[in-house]
Amino acid sequence: MSFLLEADDLVRVYTGRGGLLGKAQPVRAVDGVSLRLGRGETLGIVGESGSGKSTLGRMLLGVDPAQGGTVRFDGRPMPARNTTEWRALRARMQMVFQDPLAALDRRLTIAAQIREPLDIHRIGTEASRATRVTELMHAVGLRPDQAKRFPHELSGGQRQRVVIARALATKADMLVCDEPVSALDVSIQAQVVNLLRMLQKQTGLSMVFISHDLKVVRNLCDRVAVMYLGRIVEEGPSEHLFANPRHPYTQALVSSVPEPGRRLDGRVILQGEPPNPAKRPPGCAFHPRCLRATDICRSGIPALQPLGTDRTAACHLVAGETRAEVA
Repeated sequence: MSFLLEADDLVRVYTGRGGLLGKAQPVRAVDGVSLRLGRGETLGIVGESGSGKSTLGRMLLGVDPAQGGTVRFDGRPMPARNTTEWRALRARMQMVFQDPLAALDRRLTIAAQIREPLDIHRIGTEASRATRVTELMHAVGLRPDQAKRFPHELSGGQRQRVVIARALATKADMLVCDEPVSALDVSIQAQVVNLLRMLQKQTGLSMVFISHDLKVVRNLCDRVAVMYLGRIVEEGPSEHLFANPRHPYTQALVSSVPEPGRRLDGRVILQGEPPNPAKRPPGCAFHPRCLRATDICRSGIPALQPLGTDRTAACHLVAGETRAEVA
C-alpha cells in the first residue's frame, strides 16, 4: 500500500500544574506513537478522554510540533510550523473540529467562510472561487439560499456540513476529523458519517477519524488504532479488531458497544479511571485496571508486537499467547 502519511515514534510532553506549592510535572500526552495512513484509507483513533487522541491529530497536521519522532506527508518530512512550506502544505491537509459553531466565525456568512481557504491560498479567480463555493455547498447538501446565512441561523448538522465544505475547498488529500459528530444528535450523526463516506468515495480522500464512539468508528473506518495514556495498545483492520479484540483494554471498549439482540452479561466493566498522566504506574499503564494483570505487567512496559500480518498489540499476556500459538 502507498502511504500518504507516516508517523514514527511521536512524542509530545506538556508541563502540568503542580499545585500551590508542588513542582510542575511533565505530562507525556503522546508517548512514542507510530502509525501509517494509506491513500484513500480511513484510520480510526479511539480511546477514553485524556488518552492523547486530539493531541496526536494536531501533531499529524504539524499544528502541535513533535518534541520527538518524525512525520512524513507524501514522502516528505513535515515542514516546521508557520513556515511558508508548512502553510502551503496545509492546503492539502485540513481539520474538521468537534464543535462547528466554535470553528466558524459568527460574523461571516456561510459562503464567505467556505471561500476563505481559497482566498488564503490564492486559488483560482474571483469567478472560479464563487463557482467552487456553489459546488461545495451542493456536495455537502446545503441549499443555495443558505449561502448568505450566518452560523447561528443553521442547525448543528448544517454547521458541520459547512465545516466539511470549508475543509474540502482546497481539494485536500487528507482530513483529520476530531470528534466531528459527538456534539450532534444520533440521526444527524448518521447523515454526517454518510456524507464523509460518500465524499471519500468521490474524491479519494484519506481520513484520520478521532472518536470515542466505537459504533461510528466501526461503520466508517478501514483500520483502527486504540490509544491508552498516550500510547497505541492495539491496531488492526476494523473488521478484525471488532470481531476479535486482543488487548484487555480493547476488549472492554468493544464489549461496551450495544448490539441488537446481544445480552449484556459478557460486558467487561472497567474499574476506576485512567491514571494521572503525570504519575504513570510502572510497567503496563493499564495494569491497575486490568483483571488479568500479572507481575510482569506491573514491572515491564510492553512493546507493540505483531499478531499475524496485519495486527499489533502491546500486552505481555497477548504476546505470550501468540508465542504459544506459533509453538
